[in-house]
Amino acid sequence: MATLSRRQRFPFPEIPEWVEAFPARFAMPTMGDLYAVRIEDYMEGDRYVMRAELPGVSPEDIDVAISEGVLTVKAERTEHEAEKNRSEIRYGAMSRSVTLPPGTDEDDVRADYTDGMLTVTVGLGREKAEAKHIEVTHHA
Repeated sequence: MATLSRRQRFPFPEIPEWVEAFPARFAMPTMGDLYAVRIEDYMEGDRYVMRAELPGVSPEDIDVAISEGVLTVKAERTEHEAEKNRSEIRYGAMSRSVTLPPGTDEDDVRADYTDGMLTVTVGLGREKAEAKHIEVTHHA
């Protein structure tokens, strides 16, 4: 007995490519027209540490600023001019802001960029203020 086999053509040949590229297209959340910089932060001794993933960014294209208790990192990755078959790399402006913990000394900030990782440390120079209790008065 002969077995019949039928080859079905897949009507959307580009779908496997879309599925393969899915994680790269959505890996970095956007904030308006900016891409969010991926970070980690932690306390190390008497310093607050924030590390940011910025591979492929020139140090001249990184801006680190502190204002009113908020640390902001901005960067821009420029696209290389070449005819490409595929590109899953995000280009353009990126930004991320984090609120610094209480007691940070905004005058004691260091930033280092090595191997695509930006490390910003902020000193915890000021002692945390004790809670102030305020007397409540009552007028009858």
